[in-house]
Amino acid sequence: MRRNPHAIFATITASTLLLGGFATATAQAAPAKAESLYAPSALVLTVARGEDPLTATVERAVTLACAPTAVGTHPSPAAACKELASVQGEFAELTAGPSNRTCTRQWDPVVVTAHGVWQGKPVRFSTTYGNACEMAGSMNGNAVFAF
Repeated sequence: MRRNPHAIFATITASTLLLGGFATATAQAAPAKAESLYAPSALVLTVARGEDPLTATVERAVTLACAPTAVGTHPSPAAACKELASVQGEFAELTAGPSNRTCTRQWDPVVVTAHGVWQGKPVRFSTTYGNACEMAGSMNGNAVFAF
C-alpha cells in the first residue's frame, strides 16, 4: 500500500479547520453577560412633514437614552426622560389633553414619531397633526418633542 503525501496533508488540514470551526462556534454560542442593571431606554424621536409616518419627510430628529443617566442629542434629555417616566413611557399621554392655543385650520400635516426601546419594551409611536401650531398646542409645553 502506497501513501499519498498530498492526501495525508489534505486530511490533516481539513481536520484542523473542522475542529477550529467547532471551537469558534462553541465560543460564539456562549450566553452574553449582562452589562447593566438598567433596562435599556434608547429612542429616536422625529418631527416630519406629511400625513403618513412612513412617507413623511423628516425635518428634525434626535436621540434620547434615559438609563442610567439622561443623554443623547435631545436638547433637554433630563427633562424629556423625567416626563416619559411620569407617564410610564406612554407617548399618547404626553400629547393628550386640551390645548389653550388658537391655531388656523391650514392643512400642512406634521408627524411626530418615537421608535426604540423604553425600559426594555419596544416603542413604535406616531401621531399626525394638521399643522405645526396644532402640534405645539397639543404638547402643552412638554419637553419630549421640543427640539
